Amino acid sequence: MRNQWVKKPTPELETVRLLMEEVKLPFPLAVILAQRGITSFDSARKFFRPELAHLHDPYQIKDMDKAVNRILKAVENQENILVYGDYDVDGTTAVALMYDFIKSIYPNVSYYIPDRYTEGYGISFQGVDFAEDNGFSLIIALDCGIKAVDKIDYANAKNIDFIICDHHLPGEKLPEAVAVLDPKRNDCSYPFKELSGCGVGFKLIQAIAKKLELDTSELDKYLDLLVVSIAADIVPIVGENRTMAYYGLKKIQESPRPGLKSLLGEKQIEKLNISNIVFSIAPKINATGRLKHASQSVELLIAEDETKISEFAVKINNLNDERKETDGQVTTEAIEMIQQNGEEDRYTTVVYDPSWHKGVLGIVASRLIETYYRPTLVLTKGNDGEITGSARSVKDFDIYEVIDSCSDLLTKYGGHRFAAGLTMPIENYETFKERFESLVKEKIRPIQRKPSLEIDTEIQFSNITAFFLKVLDQMEPFGPENMTPLFLTQNLIGGNIKEMGKNREHLRLTLVDGNIQMPAVAFNMGEFSKDFQYRRFDVVYSIEENHWKGNSYLQLNIRDVRFRD
Repeated sequence: MRNQWVKKPTPELETVRLLMEEVKLPFPLAVILAQRGITSFDSARKFFRPELAHLHDPYQIKDMDKAVNRILKAVENQENILVYGDYDVDGTTAVALMYDFIKSIYPNVSYYIPDRYTEGYGISFQGVDFAEDNGFSLIIALDCGIKAVDKIDYANAKNIDFIICDHHLPGEKLPEAVAVLDPKRNDCSYPFKELSGCGVGFKLIQAIAKKLELDTSELDKYLDLLVVSIAADIVPIVGENRTMAYYGLKKIQESPRPGLKSLLGEKQIEKLNISNIVFSIAPKINATGRLKHASQSVELLIAEDETKISEFAVKINNLNDERKETDGQVTTEAIEMIQQNGEEDRYTTVVYDPSWHKGVLGIVASRLIETYYRPTLVLTKGNDGEITGSARSVKDFDIYEVIDSCSDLLTKYGGHRFAAGLTMPIENYETFKERFESLVKEKIRPIQRKPSLEIDTEIQFSNITAFFLKVLDQMEPFGPENMTPLFLTQNLIGGNIKEMGKNREHLRLTLVDGNIQMPAVAFNMGEFSKDFQYRRFDVVYSIEENHWKGNSYLQLNIRDVRFRD
């Protein structure tokens, strides 16, 4: 057994029957919808037929009126506006979106991305100085700023106003900005709390467009940037995010901005999904901020000149290749360090090396969780003799809460339940490492110490009809809180087994349930080739459409298997 198998609770039978009757769904799919909180015809209609018209009024966000009025005042007074954003995908897409929109209504606008290595995350003193030196009197900060109390005070002393558009958890005190747009503010009554940073920026341009009585359909062209941020920042694909992601995917599929099209390359993806963005587009956008400067990504996202786009795309693809090599090397060194220190059986991974590249620490932390399934921090030497790094967590474990409990040892930190960043004096490292281990050991539950697969429902192959597949297709886009459904089918036999991959580590095979056969793929299960052939087994799998050389066909993607005696 490679994972824990956890069956989701079966909803109330009455609710399932209601969905079967009113929405005309087969039993397994009615179960899945009810598990996801879709329990009526009306909620099912909104789920299967999302509409941009259903998005909430942006003015429900606290301070939105102040933000819009300050921007329009800057336009009226011919002030210089600086759009400021973080260097990750969410930040760079947000900057591209805001810059593009303001540029369409007002010429005196520029943008600024802080350097990951000399300035660090979020608003920096250097950024404020840049604004002062270049005559900017208004800064719109995106995907950062909610905790930048001292930086905003510094800007205020220079008569530079700030509008903050953030989605991270606020601290005890809000910055003294002209407007602080963050759905997670305790005093913000906005109905949807899980917008990305780019999503908060989108709500701001919605509000400006509404105030100016612009054609709001013109905002649809920014949805391709928005869906990239939603996918890359791993926010829940429910509510407004699901609606915006749905239309953003259509936008990229049908008429993407030239920069995003260049990142897709020559490979034609017949049906783009969230996973394609996470693995094909986002790493390339991220690569510039990790290894060089993220302003290159913004340049690509806002560019229209084909020659310029082609040059940027080549640079970014090369940087992404370099990033892959670097994070692979750091991951290998980190695993060797864990083994040499005899730390394989700890409750946490905390590793530090001053030579590691700061830009790949988050990726390496995620890689280490694949090997040692536990809360993980990867650290390197930062500025001013301190150490800095990234934290990643396992399913349902709040790593931010633990880091917050160590705040007395830290210079700064920020993030959310499953990912965070932090900086500390080097002399605090060992104390932090042991306290972090102790706190995680105290708080983590046994089920969180081993990867698990959440099974939506058990079916037989006879359930997989054309109508079943049509409904399943309409449940996309899949992502956090609306994950690709996982099915369990028991007592199968296998055949037509073909080994694939350089080391024959993958399998393509046929699964047989009674008299029904299904094509399947099993990644990293080459070791079970003979077991699939000679033993009966149970499998957990997703159902997907595979596109290959212009042909499309259904296949089961086996996520785990248990062989019977």
